[in-house]
Amino acid sequence: MTSKCLNCAADVTLNYCPQCGQKVSTHRYSIKHFVEHDLIHGVWHVDKGVLFTLKELFTRPGHGVREFIEGKRVNYFSFVTLILLIVTISTMLAPYVHVKMADLMPQQTREMMNSVEKFMSAHPKLVLIISIPIYSLFSFAWFNKARLNYSEHLVLNSYRIIPEMIFGLLVSIVTIFYTNTAVIAFLYLGFITLFSFLYSIYFYFQFFSVYGYSKSGLIFRSIMMPISYILLSFLSGIAIGVAK
Repeated sequence: MTSKCLNCAADVTLNYCPQCGQKVSTHRYSIKHFVEHDLIHGVWHVDKGVLFTLKELFTRPGHGVREFIEGKRVNYFSFVTLILLIVTISTMLAPYVHVKMADLMPQQTREMMNSVEKFMSAHPKLVLIISIPIYSLFSFAWFNKARLNYSEHLVLNSYRIIPEMIFGLLVSIVTIFYTNTAVIAFLYLGFITLFSFLYSIYFYFQFFSVYGYSKSGLIFRSIMMPISYILLSFLSGIAIGVAK
């Protein structure tokens, strides 16, 4: 029986595409598939396609990740492996980093910070990873018309945070050799924050552009994604502060 390869659309009669080599049975994402394949495979194997994946994430992030979820996976680097790689490099560099994110805040601000804010400022990359399931709940709700399951939202939001993690890693490398807190504060609190906000909007707008949303509705939902997370973080901080 002949079928079409989901990656390159070539005719396939066996288990693997003769054109690009991708396996025919690319399953739809589920929790079972996420744990058994991507998590285990991502930890124990190093795939090809790092440069291709990064190029896609910085040039056509939404379209590229949507194509990955739909089946075009042979050229992509595992998001699990890539996130673990960035975290590992950051951990190795940590002893040599001279400026932490908390150091960039005024003394009075640091004294007023509650425990959640202190944790977020001390562990920005860990917070990004923790944000994946939260962002996935928001994207699942805001873009329910797309009919993607929650696992697929976990995948798309995992890829979405990678560019922000890379910029954070680059700034950490800069602080090894450069300790001007004013410049580093601009990079951390200004450039990366603004980049993250705008990139998120661009990412969601591209990704969900094929699911029948009007342009104005798509823009609104894309903007509400980062805003929803910011509001949740703000309200959580207030609630914890009041509880104390």
